[in-house]
Amino acid sequence: MDPLDRIDELIAMVETARSVPMSRNNCMIDRAEMIAALDELRAELPADLRRAQALLEERDKIMEAGKREADRIISEGEAEHARLVSVNEITVSAEHEGARIIAEARAEAQRLREEVDDYVDTALANFEQFLTRALASIERGRDKMHALREIGTFAGDEAERPLPF
Repeated sequence: MDPLDRIDELIAMVETARSVPMSRNNCMIDRAEMIAALDELRAELPADLRRAQALLEERDKIMEAGKREADRIISEGEAEHARLVSVNEITVSAEHEGARIIAEARAEAQRLREEVDDYVDTALANFEQFLTRALASIERGRDKMHALREIGTFAGDEAERPLPF
């Protein structure tokens, strides 16, 4: 029988017991019957108490396992969050570094282009001066040749002389 039913039975025994004359609170109960009922209750209670204790311990174990699992999931979630933030920070950092390197490379390329342009301009200017002097020298030579032809230096007696080379 269930211990609670047994307790209800004991309460009913006390409620139905005859009252002691001249007393509102006292009653007469068969002592042997009451002791036998209480002994049965005592015998049943330890088994039920042990079952209840075992159930409570099992509940505590399940709750502790659930708490450990929740803590593990939270820890993994925090680690994953940290990893994702770290990956994002690394990506952002790498993008900034890449942009900086590209900007430096473009600046260096522009500087080199300007240096090459200056070098080529200087070389062309020197070549232009050389050609200008050469043209001036050619022009002077042609002018001399024309002048000599006009004054007759290339007259007949020179034509008869052998060439010096």
